[in-house]
Amino acid sequence: MEIKAADVMKLRKMTGAGMMDCKKALIEAEGDYDRAQDIIREKGKLVVSKRADRNASEGVVVTKIVGQKAYILCLACETDFVAQNAEFGASANAILEIAVAADAADRDTLLAVKNAEGRTVEEMVTEKSGQTGEKVELAYYARIEAPYCNAYVHFNKKLGTVLGFNKVVPEEVAHTVAMQATAMAPISIDVDDCPAEVVAHEKAIALEQMKLDPKNANKPETILEKIAEGKMRKFYEENTLLNQTLVGEKISIREYIQNADKEATIVAYKRFALEA
Repeated sequence: MEIKAADVMKLRKMTGAGMMDCKKALIEAEGDYDRAQDIIREKGKLVVSKRADRNASEGVVVTKIVGQKAYILCLACETDFVAQNAEFGASANAILEIAVAADAADRDTLLAVKNAEGRTVEEMVTEKSGQTGEKVELAYYARIEAPYCNAYVHFNKKLGTVLGFNKVVPEEVAHTVAMQATAMAPISIDVDDCPAEVVAHEKAIALEQMKLDPKNANKPETILEKIAEGKMRKFYEENTLLNQTLVGEKISIREYIQNADKEATIVAYKRFALEA
């Protein structure tokens, strides 16, 4: 049967698939739009299956702030060529809008949320694999809630941060701190919320370094512990956001925030970066 250009365009608008994929699906479905959509979706599942072992190390990070909540997600793919496509970015933002509307608590919850057409986010991601011919996955999603939120995404769209403050702070201050967090990748907000396993691991390394140093051969364990604690203070200064030194300045992030408002601090933080 004859498949007209208008038919192909209609299916393309319905699915977002490429022109040739839409034409092939319509031919196979003998002009039945519902069946053609199913064919395109099945193609997406096939692509996912075939490319399961591929590394989705490219993609886009998007954020949105709504009132006292901030959302961040990453839609990942295999190549920068696909990641830079406007339609791919639009798909990431479409999923973000679904997350915001549903106020999804976490990634697993978001994957099960349905869009206006009744398809789950997981199905949308699978369909995107069919459209691009690449492995596509929802690499990350998180939500924070705080009295005042700020977000920053690096210009390459491969890394971003959402921050929550305990009160409203000047926009410039919030933006600067969000930029710092994005660039310097702190593992926690402060010492108290630094993961226990990370602390134990770093302390063990510090102690081992002390014991291997000939200068410490005859020093008692208590002295070595104190030296290791000094090394941990340095670790916290480099790896916890409030204790990091503000880039280009001689003050900590905590001091920078409190110079603007003595009662202000960070109470929520999420960051994601695509790793090559």
